Amino acid sequence: MRVTTTVNGTERTADDVWPGESLLYLLRERLGLPGAKNACEQGECGSCTVYLDGEPVCACLVAAGQAIGREVTTVEGLADGQSLHPVQEAFVEAGAVQCGFCTPGLVVAAHDLLARVPEPSDPEIREALAGNLCRCTGYEKILDAVRLAARRQATR
Repeated sequence: MRVTTTVNGTERTADDVWPGESLLYLLRERLGLPGAKNACEQGECGSCTVYLDGEPVCACLVAAGQAIGREVTTVEGLADGQSLHPVQEAFVEAGAVQCGFCTPGLVVAAHDLLARVPEPSDPEIREALAGNLCRCTGYEKILDAVRLAARRQATR
C-alpha cells in the first residue's frame, strides 16, 4: 500500500508498505528518520514516542496505514532548523543524555507535558514521564532537564 503522511511539516510518501508495518518502521527504515528508537516493540518503554495529530503515541504500536493523511512529528521535528528546541537544549545541558536510546521518547514526553502544564510539579513530571524507561540514569538528571526547560519557557 502507499502511505502519504505529513512528517515534521513535509508531505512524505512511501510505497509498498505492508499492512502490518508499524509507523516506527516507516519513519526509521523508509523515511530515514532514526530519532524514534526501536527498543521493546510493545509500547512499554516509550523510546519510539512521536506525535500523531498532536497526541503522543508509541510509534511501534501504530500501524503505518493509520498515519495516512495525518500529521506526524518526531523528535527531529521539534528543532527549528539547526536550533534545538528548549527541551532538547535542556536535556543536553542537564546531562540527561547518556546512551541516548531513551532520550527521543523522553524529549517528546517532556515537550508534551510542558505544552499542557507550563510549570509542572515534580509529581506531574514523574507522571508524564512514567511511560518512558531509562536504564542508564537514576532519572534525576532527566527531571532536572524538564525543570530547566520549564523555567526557560516561563521566561520567554
